[in-house]
Amino acid sequence: MKLDNAKKLHQKKYREQFGHYLVEGEHLILELDKAAQSQSYLKNTILYVTEEYQEWVGQLKHSYTITTISKKSMAGLSDTKTPQGIIACVPLPTASESQPLKKGERCIYLHEVQDPGNLGTILRSLAWFGQFRLLMSQNSVDPFNPKVVRSSMGAIFHLPIEQGVELEELNQRFKRFAYLDMQGDKVNSSQFADYDCYLFGNEARGVPKQALADCNAQPFTIAGSGKIDSLNLASAVNICAYQLSL
Repeated sequence: MKLDNAKKLHQKKYREQFGHYLVEGEHLILELDKAAQSQSYLKNTILYVTEEYQEWVGQLKHSYTITTISKKSMAGLSDTKTPQGIIACVPLPTASESQPLKKGERCIYLHEVQDPGNLGTILRSLAWFGQFRLLMSQNSVDPFNPKVVRSSMGAIFHLPIEQGVELEELNQRFKRFAYLDMQGDKVNSSQFADYDCYLFGNEARGVPKQALADCNAQPFTIAGSGKIDSLNLASAVNICAYQLSL
């Protein structure tokens, strides 16, 4: 890919047009290299490096196309104030919806989630516990947004993600749904683990009530002190993922 086109990948429309996204920094590149062991498409990554990183890439386990660029060009490609000197142009993964659910794999559905930091944290937790698949509705933040990728700390490479999944489609795929509400059984009850898909909504609006009714979704609650009326979305998903992994 030409450098001028790679610079456009900070915008979603160009990520979709060129089928690639950007990953910046040593830690994320090492995570990518680890994931390439089981996901061969990642080996088609292009690495843009400054002269200082020409030797550093020698520690990577897989061979990638490497393009050396100037520090000025690196600054133009990076979206951080102090670029490390290495950025990967990574192919977007193949559609996860074409891959059948694995035995024991649980589905977490996010409806119109907007905050990149929230999504990155959710990705990180789901990848940590394993055996999760993330489904996302339209009008959600792009998981390949640079801010999401950074905050995921490499989890983006280890978690199957389906985008553009609408609430109306879920009834065709799953039979039993659960969601969080102030009223409901506690998430540490034995029943919480018996559902096919777990629904989480927009940070401010939640999941539409009519959709919950159409899915016959069952409410559960994370017990708290009662001093505040809500949890951060990422915190709520993380607690539920932990509970489902016990």
